[in-house]
Order: sequence, then structure tokens, then C-alpha cells
Amino acid sequence: MIGKLGLPEILVILAVALLIFGPSKLADLGKGLGEGIKNFKSAVKDGDQGPEKKS
Repeated sequence: MIGKLGLPEILVILAVALLIFGPSKLADLGKGLGEGIKNFKSAVKDGDQGPEKKS
């Protein structure tokens, strides 16, 4: 079962990340990741509309 993560594995990874980074740093990391995903989605959306406007 290599490559498949279940609930227990995800909880262990989150617990280790919490121990390494601490709660405040982990919250900042999640916020940054969310903003990055949002910016990526908007860039992809703008990229899809760009060629249509030029044609």
C-alpha cells in the first residue's frame, strides 16, 4: 500500500508537524499555503481567458 495515506497516517504526519513547527508557525504555514493556492487558481483562470481576449 505504498502511496496511499489513510486517516491514521495523516494524523501522525500532522502531529509530527505540530511538534516540529509549533501551533503558531503551523497556522502561518497553512495560511501561506491557502494564499498560494488561491493565487495559483486565479493565475490559471486569467491564463485561460488571456488568449481569448487577444484573438
